[in-house]
Amino acid sequence: MNRILHVSKYYFPFNGGTEKIAANCVRALSEDCEQKVICFNHEPGTRTDTVDGVEVVRVGCFAKVASQSLSFGYGRQLRKLMRDFKPDIVIFHYPNPFVAHFLLRCLPSRAKLVVYWHLDIVRQKLLRKLFKPQNYRLVRRSDVMIATSAAYAKGSYWLNLAGEKCRVIPNCIDVERLSVSERSKQIASRVRTENVGRTICFAVGRHTQYKGYVHLIRAAGYLDDGFRIYLAGEGEDTPGLKRMAEGDGKICFLGRVDDDTLKGYLMAMDVFCFPSVTKNEAFGVALAEAMYFGKPAVTFTIPDSGVNYVCLDGEDGIEAPNGDARAYAEAIRRLARDDGLRRRMGENARRRVEQYFLYDQFRHEIRDLVAGLLKA
Repeated sequence: MNRILHVSKYYFPFNGGTEKIAANCVRALSEDCEQKVICFNHEPGTRTDTVDGVEVVRVGCFAKVASQSLSFGYGRQLRKLMRDFKPDIVIFHYPNPFVAHFLLRCLPSRAKLVVYWHLDIVRQKLLRKLFKPQNYRLVRRSDVMIATSAAYAKGSYWLNLAGEKCRVIPNCIDVERLSVSERSKQIASRVRTENVGRTICFAVGRHTQYKGYVHLIRAAGYLDDGFRIYLAGEGEDTPGLKRMAEGDGKICFLGRVDDDTLKGYLMAMDVFCFPSVTKNEAFGVALAEAMYFGKPAVTFTIPDSGVNYVCLDGEDGIEAPNGDARAYAEAIRRLARDDGLRRRMGENARRRVEQYFLYDQFRHEIRDLVAGLLKA
C-alpha cells in the first residue's frame, strides 16, 4: 500500500479552514493509502494520537511569530517520519515557512511533493522577502501545486511560476459535519426568539487583520437597533475589536463556538457577514458553509482572491468596495428590507455550493491527482 504524509500547520480538532481541507485530504485517501499527519500542538509538549484511524504527530512549539509556530523539535520529528514511514507522497499545506525549511532539507528524492498553496504571504512584507528564495525552491521541487481557485491561481506569482504543475481544486465543505442536530435547532430557536423584529447578522473566523472585522464593526455604526451582529471566534485582534465595539449594543462576541452552536447561528441568521479584505483570504470555507445553509453573504471585493468566486456578486450575495464600511452597511440594509431578494440569493447560494464545493467533487479531484502521481 502506498504511503502519504500530510504536513499541516494544525489538525483536527482545530477547525481552521486549512485544517479542514487537510482533514478532507486524509479522508479522501483513506481507502487507498497508509497515511500519517504531522502538525503543531496547541499545548506544550509533543504527543502522538489517532484521528479516524490515522496517526497524528503533534509537535510542541515554544512561540508563535507572525502567525508562524516555532519548535525546537520539529526538524527531528520530521526526519524521523521520513526515515521510518518512507512516504511515497508528501502533501504540504502552505503557508508554513518554518516547516518548509526542514521539509526541503529532508524530503527524499524519490518522494513526490504536492504543495497545497492555500495563500500567498501578503501582509508580512519582511517575511515575504525573507522567504522568497525558499518559495523558489518549493516551486522547483514540487511535482504538483494546488490552487484553491482559478482566480487565485491567476493572481499569484508563485502559482503562475509553477506553470503546468499548477492544478485548481476548489475547497469543499463537509456536509456530514454540518448536519443539523436537535441541540443546534434549539440554539437557532433561542437566537431567533431573542431577536424578534431584528435582522440577525453572523460572522465567524479567526480575529486577525485580514479578516476585516474592524470594517464590520465600523459598518455596525451605520446600522440602527433593528440589527444584531454576532461575531464568533477569537484571535490576536479580539481585545482591540471589543474595545472598538464598546457601547454598541448591536454587537455580541461569542468567542470560540462548538459545531452545534455554529450550526445554530448559521440556521438563525438572516445575513452572513464575511468582511475579509486581503488575498490572505484565498477562498473562504466558512463562507461556503454559510451559503450551504441557504443564506446570502455580504463580502468585500478582493482582487485575485477566490472569495468573489465562491460568492458571486448579485447572485449569491452582495459585494461592497474593499474596506468601505458605509457601503457594507448599505448592503446589509438592502438584504434586510427585501425579503424576496434575501430568499432568492440564499437559494442561489445553496445551489452554488451543491454544484461546486461539496466533498464528493473534492474527493474525486484529490484521488485522481494522487493516482496520477503514483503512476508517473
